[in-house]
Amino acid sequence: MEFILSVMGYSVGVGNLWRFPYLVMQNGGGAFLIPFFFFLIFCGVPLFYLELCLGQFSGISCLYVWKFCPLFKGIGYMMLVVSFVYCWYYIMVMVWVLVYFVNSFLSQLPWGQCGQSWNTPSCITGLHSLKDVCENNCSMNNVSYIKVNASDLGRTASKEFWHRYVLNKSSGLEDFGMVQWHLALALSVAWIIVFLCLMKGIKSVGKVVYVTALLPYVLLTVFLVKGLTLPGAIDGIIYYIKPNFSTLKDGQVWLQAAVQVFYSLGPAWGGLITMASYNKFNNNCMRDALICTAADGFTSFYGGFVIFSVIGYIANEANMEIKDVATSGPGLALVIYPEAITKLPIPQIWSVLFFLMLIALGIDSEFGVFETLSSGLLDTFPKLRKRKILVTGCLCILLFLSDLPFTTNVLTDFVLM
Repeated sequence: MEFILSVMGYSVGVGNLWRFPYLVMQNGGGAFLIPFFFFLIFCGVPLFYLELCLGQFSGISCLYVWKFCPLFKGIGYMMLVVSFVYCWYYIMVMVWVLVYFVNSFLSQLPWGQCGQSWNTPSCITGLHSLKDVCENNCSMNNVSYIKVNASDLGRTASKEFWHRYVLNKSSGLEDFGMVQWHLALALSVAWIIVFLCLMKGIKSVGKVVYVTALLPYVLLTVFLVKGLTLPGAIDGIIYYIKPNFSTLKDGQVWLQAAVQVFYSLGPAWGGLITMASYNKFNNNCMRDALICTAADGFTSFYGGFVIFSVIGYIANEANMEIKDVATSGPGLALVIYPEAITKLPIPQIWSVLFFLMLIALGIDSEFGVFETLSSGLLDTFPKLRKRKILVTGCLCILLFLSDLPFTTNVLTDFVLM
C-alpha cells in the first residue's frame, strides 16, 4: 500500500490540476479524452509496467539498473540529470504555494483587496468591478452588458498580488535585482519539509504518503461540492466536457494527448525504477501499474470538474467568456482560483484547504525525484548508506543554495518558461 501511494503521489501532481483541464478545453473538450486514454492505455501502462519490473527485479536505482546492457548505461546517467533539473526548479512551485498558504491565515486575504503597497492605481477589487469596465462614451444603460477580456482580468488584486508581490519581477535580464526574502524563507521551509519527510529514505516517506497522497482527493471532493453550488458553475463544466469530435482529425491534438501522458506519469525519469527497487521480488507489478495509471487518469479528469466549476463562476461574475478566463499553468491555480476564494464565506478556511491540497500534490512529486538522486548517490558510494540522514541533509542544502537565484527578481518566474 505504501508503494502504491508513493507512486500515485509521484505521478499525480499540480499539473493534473492546472495543465490537463486546460488541454481538454483547448483540444475538443470531451473528445480530447479519446486520444488521452488511448495513449494512457497503450503507451503509459506498458512503460509504467516496464519500469516497475526493471526496478523490482534488479533492486537497484536507475543509475545501475542498465548493467544488463552496458550500451544503455548512459540512460541511467541522463535519468539522474533529468531528476536533478526537475528537483531543482519544481521546488519553486511549493515555494509560491507556501507564500499563499501563510497569507491565508491573515484576517483579510491580501489578494482580495487593493490599496496594498504593491498595487497599482488601476487595481480592481473584486470580479463584480469588471462589469463596470466601460469606455467614457458608454451610457449607463448598457454598462452591465459590456464584455471585458483577459487583459482586464489582469488588473484584479489577485493578479497584482501574484505578479507584483509573490514574483515581483524586474524589467528584464539586465536588472538582476536581489534575493526576495519572503521567497527565500519559503524556500528554506520547503527544503526543511522535504528533509524531514525523506531523512530516513523510503521508511519515512512510506508513512508520509498516507496523508499527502490521499488528502488531495478528500479536498478535491470538498471543492467540487462547493463549486457546484456557485452560479455559473454548470456552464463551466459543460464547456469543459462538451465534445468537438472534429478536432480528432488534427494530429496536434493527438500529440498534445501523448505529451500529457508522458508529462503526468513520469516514465524515463528514474523515479519509478528507484521506488520499485524497494519492493519485494514477487510483488505484483502489473496490478500496481494498472492501479497507478488509472488513478492518474482519473485524477486529471476529476480535477477538471473542480477547476471549471470555479472558472464558470468567475466568468459569470465578471461577465466574461469562459475561454478568456481559462488559462494554463500557475496562473490558473494562483490567480483565478484565489480570486474566486475571496467571494466564498469565510474565505480563509477555503484558502488554507486549497493551498494545503497543492502542497500535498507538489511535495509527493518532489519525493520521487529527490529519492532518485539520493539512491543513485548511495549506490555509487555504498559506504554512505549508513549515513542516510547526512546524505539527505547535504543534498537538501546543495539544492537550496542552487535554488536561491530563483528567488531573485530576474529569475523568480524562470520555471514558468
